[in-house]
Amino acid sequence: ELAEWTDFDLEDQGRLTEPMSYDARSDTYVPISWDDAFAMIGEELRGLDSPDEATFYTSGRLSNEATFLYQLMVREYGTNNLPDCSNMCHEASGRALTASIATGKGTADLRDWEECDALFVMGVNAASNAPRMLTALSEAVRRGAQVVHVNPLVEAAATRTIVPHEIADMARFKTTDTSTMNLQVRPGGDLALIRGIAKVVFEAAESDPSVLDLDFLTEHTHGWQEYRDLVEATSWQDLVLQSGIEEVGIREAAAVYLASQRTVISWCLGVSQHEHGVDTVREIVNLLLLRGNIGRPGTGPSPIRGHSNVQGNRTCGVTHRPTAEFLDRLAEVCRIDPPRSHGLDTVRTVQGMHDGTVKVFVGMGGNFVRAAPDTRFTAEGLSRCRLTVQVSTKLNRSHLVHGERALILPCLGRTERDQQAGGEQGVTLEDAMSMVHLSVGRKRPASGLLRSEPAIIAGMAKATLPDTVTPWDDYIGDYDRIRDVMAQVLPGFDGFNQLIRNRHGFRIPQPARERDFRTPSGRAEFSHAPLPAIIPADRETLVLQTMRSHDQWNTTIYTANDRYRGVKNLRELIFLHIDDMRDRGIAEGDLVDIVATSKDGSTRSVTQFRAIPYDLPRGSAAGYMPEMNVLIGHNDYSTQSDQPLMKSLQVRVTPSVAGTVSAAGSGPVPIDR
Repeated sequence: ELAEWTDFDLEDQGRLTEPMSYDARSDTYVPISWDDAFAMIGEELRGLDSPDEATFYTSGRLSNEATFLYQLMVREYGTNNLPDCSNMCHEASGRALTASIATGKGTADLRDWEECDALFVMGVNAASNAPRMLTALSEAVRRGAQVVHVNPLVEAAATRTIVPHEIADMARFKTTDTSTMNLQVRPGGDLALIRGIAKVVFEAAESDPSVLDLDFLTEHTHGWQEYRDLVEATSWQDLVLQSGIEEVGIREAAAVYLASQRTVISWCLGVSQHEHGVDTVREIVNLLLLRGNIGRPGTGPSPIRGHSNVQGNRTCGVTHRPTAEFLDRLAEVCRIDPPRSHGLDTVRTVQGMHDGTVKVFVGMGGNFVRAAPDTRFTAEGLSRCRLTVQVSTKLNRSHLVHGERALILPCLGRTERDQQAGGEQGVTLEDAMSMVHLSVGRKRPASGLLRSEPAIIAGMAKATLPDTVTPWDDYIGDYDRIRDVMAQVLPGFDGFNQLIRNRHGFRIPQPARERDFRTPSGRAEFSHAPLPAIIPADRETLVLQTMRSHDQWNTTIYTANDRYRGVKNLRELIFLHIDDMRDRGIAEGDLVDIVATSKDGSTRSVTQFRAIPYDLPRGSAAGYMPEMNVLIGHNDYSTQSDQPLMKSLQVRVTPSVAGTVSAAGSGPVPIDR
């Protein structure tokens, strides 16, 4: 029965309050004790032929302390199979920044946003995906900074909006400017735009060499002359074609950059979720480097992370590609022998479950079957596992698409009191600007049977590792003990327990922020990527990007409304350019069928979606995730970042055939076991 419910209805049932185990005879979940649940996990994990037959996912909601314990358990067990949500979102950003400046994070912080005089915001709808950013954007415009939005869709927050934190403005319905310029780039055309701006910079340098920070380029960078040659050899015709922006628009954006003394460039998934996402982020860094816009006040790259602690998860060890330095410190401090080979990311976890090489799936938070690409393929993989374990606060689709054995383990929410043997505990989080803060829950737990995420991880570890060298009970009794160990393993965490007692937390030191670039050359590295061809050869093919609605947070749907886009009570829709609709004989509100063609030539489709005209470039389209995830093939991932291509689906859209039944959306997932 539950399988027939919508995703909204599942989560609307409220909190999970006790551990549950799947009973195949009755096809229901039944209560199970914590001890029996942990024993089941230990039995299955110890029974595998290799630790690499298990995978351990996190959605990014784990605290830093839980993250550290999770990766410690997994590596003591013997695998680096630690996929996470970043594999689907900002993997490209991390790899690009690491290659360019030897840090997987942005270097700009909130003070830099407040001090910059030019701010470029790329590939994000701030009103829905980063509402707290609206305050920074409106304040930047008020003080005279130039704010340039770059996005295929012209969104509400890219022009004027009501800033949520301005109570008086909200009461009077007063809108505030949030930009000074908007550039409507093609999906995937950001690299061409950035290169066009760089081309104008080099043109200006012919008559005024001071527009380049030559001292910085000479002392701190490598490869800038080769980059100049590449940019100057790129034609305006190609830049205009691939970006979708006329030369005059690119030159206007370049004028903003040239007039600025302090520039921050920020971006989100509209930049990273493409085949060439790594190249695009590196191109952004190239542009910043040309004028020394890194490592000084009011400057720097600033990726926008979406989940509550996704950046902290990476900092604290959740990655399938750990560095040798991290593993060496972990081995020395924690007295374990961690595996050295890389593990599975999200895409390869899905493939491994499907082909039988992954037999146990453990998910710390999230809704994996909805978040991952190729929904049916992912569901079939999960159903072929021997055991699936979901640590959650509410019911979701991933509880209903499960292995032969399945557990739902309910955890405390961040706002709930966490009482352990050593007293009331707090945990830490890292935001997108490398600031770490302490969070202490104050509310009474929804149930006396709930356990904290660290306690659940410790319970799994003790049941799985009979000869463990890790003092799990000591760690859970007092989280300060976890932080003391983290301080010995993680760079920049010296004095961790003392630092988090500061009212405003602390910022993790970044050498790149001080212009100390710890790349192999010891300098910031310019990239020299070819200009990608992003326009489909077939004129009937549109480039579709998936995105969130306003009343949605990742895979959680709060309502079927999307207020800033004027949508009410509808999610199975596709946004189209009005001329593309006319060309296909589609009127506003018509039902359409959508067929996506994958890299390998296979097709996936949805039917009976509603066509909505919207302001976006011709040849492009947009729709909501997770409903559109069924269209993304499991082999459709970037060769640069291994990210699913969630912003560049190749689709055909036609009027629906009379009598077809809607297939997709937020309801049941058809699978072949």
